[in-house]
Amino acid sequence: MKIPRLTWLILITAVVLGVATVVYLTERFPDAVDGEGKISLVYGVLLLALLGGSAILNRRRMPPGFMVYGIFAWLALSGVLFTGYTYRFELGQFGNRLLGELNPSGAISKPGGVTIQANQSGHFVVEAVVFNEGQAVPVRFLVDTGASDVVLSPRDAARLGFGAEGLVFSRRYRTANGTVLGAPVRLERISIGSVSVDKVRASVNGAPMGLSLLGMSFLGRLAGYDVHRESMTLRR
Repeated sequence: MKIPRLTWLILITAVVLGVATVVYLTERFPDAVDGEGKISLVYGVLLLALLGGSAILNRRRMPPGFMVYGIFAWLALSGVLFTGYTYRFELGQFGNRLLGELNPSGAISKPGGVTIQANQSGHFVVEAVVFNEGQAVPVRFLVDTGASDVVLSPRDAARLGFGAEGLVFSRRYRTANGTVLGAPVRLERISIGSVSVDKVRASVNGAPMGLSLLGMSFLGRLAGYDVHRESMTLRR
């Protein structure tokens, strides 16, 4: 069975491109393709060569040009996968931003913590789950690093079981709007995704407020937190 020169040329080109890809990835990403990664990469190239060889042996059973289209399809798929791997961090940030737009107060879980996207006003608003007296209540918080404690609005405090008759407004807080009174309480737990803090010091604000505040009595007990552009990361 005589194999046409064009078929040999296509096969040799595919093998050369495969070897060049292995060499490039090994030099460009030595950690990513070391050990088992390198074995997997070589296995993938050999599998591609096997498929190419099978296409050559069965070329008479295929429609004219099918093998050429198949090889170019494999090359295009490899290019897409390679591009996706190269820009994996940028694509991850884009995905986080997209999820943040779809659910502005939702935290995005990531290894070691969670990420919060800023809203259109540039503020970080997140929905947490607050545990108190055996119940779990979702509460939307405005992240406020300038607040010494977690501050609950009267409405959120009532949802958590803190009745006005049992509160003593004995704590004074200085704010931009003057001095306000708060009733000290303690929350069993505040959870934001995979980040949880137990026995959190908090207070119930004496006046109505739009959102409860996630202050330093929670943030200060984390492993850390930082802000990068429009994202805040809370590390557990």
